[in-house]
Amino acid sequence: MFRTTDILKTSLYLRPCIHPSSRSFVHSLPRNFPRIGRFTSEKSFQSTPPTFRDQVARSIEVGSFSSRFPRPTIRNQILFFVGGSLLAYSIAASQTEIDTEYWSKQLVSVSHRWTLRPPTTEEMRKAQYLELGKYLQTQVNQLKDTLAEWPLALRNLILSVYVQAAQSYLDAPEGRRLCWLICGVNTAIYLVWKIPRLAPFMTRSFTHHPLSGRSYTLLMSMFSHKSFIHLLANSMALASFGALVSFLEGSAATHYFTLEQLKHGEHQQEATAKWHFLAFFISAGLFSGLVSHVAACKILFPRLVNQYTASAVIKNSPAAAAISSTAVKTATTAPREILPSLGASGAIYAAVTVSALAFPDAQVSLIFPPFVSIPIQAGVGGLVMIDMIGIVRGWRMFDHYAHFGGAAFGAIYYMYGPQWWAFMRGEYQQLRSHTS
Repeated sequence: MFRTTDILKTSLYLRPCIHPSSRSFVHSLPRNFPRIGRFTSEKSFQSTPPTFRDQVARSIEVGSFSSRFPRPTIRNQILFFVGGSLLAYSIAASQTEIDTEYWSKQLVSVSHRWTLRPPTTEEMRKAQYLELGKYLQTQVNQLKDTLAEWPLALRNLILSVYVQAAQSYLDAPEGRRLCWLICGVNTAIYLVWKIPRLAPFMTRSFTHHPLSGRSYTLLMSMFSHKSFIHLLANSMALASFGALVSFLEGSAATHYFTLEQLKHGEHQQEATAKWHFLAFFISAGLFSGLVSHVAACKILFPRLVNQYTASAVIKNSPAAAAISSTAVKTATTAPREILPSLGASGAIYAAVTVSALAFPDAQVSLIFPPFVSIPIQAGVGGLVMIDMIGIVRGWRMFDHYAHFGGAAFGAIYYMYGPQWWAFMRGEYQQLRSHTS
């Protein structure tokens, strides 16, 4: 039980704490309160402290839209083209030298007349033709023995088809046989595209996307075709013009080697031109892909970023309402996307260009109406003109930059290709002589 007198005494002691005596601001010591201006607004005392997110946003400078997407580089792709082309021509020169030495020894072992002089290029190629004919005949005889127990009608049918195919393969130029082999590789890769489970792998490894940063896809995409029409068109063009290029390289190189033989002897005989053409095909494909890559990184990508930036500014800025509706619609349209590329069109363009420059009087037949024959230079010039218009107009159905790069590579190679090939073979011969 509480006593009243104690409560009253307690209230006397607590009264100064509950109701302290008021004191004017004017009589407060300056050391207790900061100095405040006379005209300071009361809102300054009511402002809330900034949040952590606001402090981070104020401390970090917000970059522009284009700075968030660094421009893709082209250095690795250029190095890959240079290194890949040098490697392709080095292997081609070494394999050509090995084949030439082999067939030269074969002919010397057959007849002693070649001990007095080395076999010529034409003689070694005739020997290869005869050797291939003997091999195909042996295959026919083995097939006959295998089908000996089969019904006569079926056996004759199979033998007839095989003999016709073997004869066509034997009579085809060496360059055309190599083109058939390349078409076979392209067809095999096309069939792999039809496996749904492998679609992500094929897209990643057999198409070249300029924004991916990968370089090896410049090579892999050369042999990749996703649509049958694309594969058929490239195979027909390669089989038609590739053989001409191979024949061109053989005749041009043989003529150049003949002049070199008058100066330096018999050091530049060539038993086969297939390795030369294969190196040409790979280098042309790499160069055309590189041109497309550089154009995408240095031309198309900046345009893409600028379109995104302009679209964002117009959508977010209040001043966009003052712009005419036509301008707003043009600026806010969906920007272009950079698509991956694939196919051997660039390398085939190089082969077609070399063929047109080497055989200016040749005629080509159109595979579409009106199915007329036109001069090859007019046809190739028309194709290059279409690609130039496509580059200017921004057409996206074909990779016009790759086509134009392939045509440029073919023109350059026609002028300097034989000299470059002779240089590579000469360097390999010197290296081999030093090592031996």
